[in-house]
Amino acid sequence: MVQCWLVERDYGSRNLITLVYATPDGERVNRKEVPITAIRNGALTVTAAKDVDETDLSAADDPERYRQEVERVRSDHDPDDEL
Repeated sequence: MVQCWLVERDYGSRNLITLVYATPDGERVNRKEVPITAIRNGALTVTAAKDVDETDLSAADDPERYRQEVERVRSDHDPDDEL
């Protein structure tokens, strides 16, 4: 498991939110689409960081941007902080 940090949250048109968590070096990411209702009703908690299995990571399209965003989130939040 690798600790990854929330670097992006996109709101889609189908009532889905895409959450992007990145490794500290910004090189790999985990993308997950979740229903907005899952967050609103408390079925899913979005935290600053989460542990991700290595097999669920893919190459990042903008590693430098993600690395910088990980640094910002890490300096402002503890891993379990809800965002």
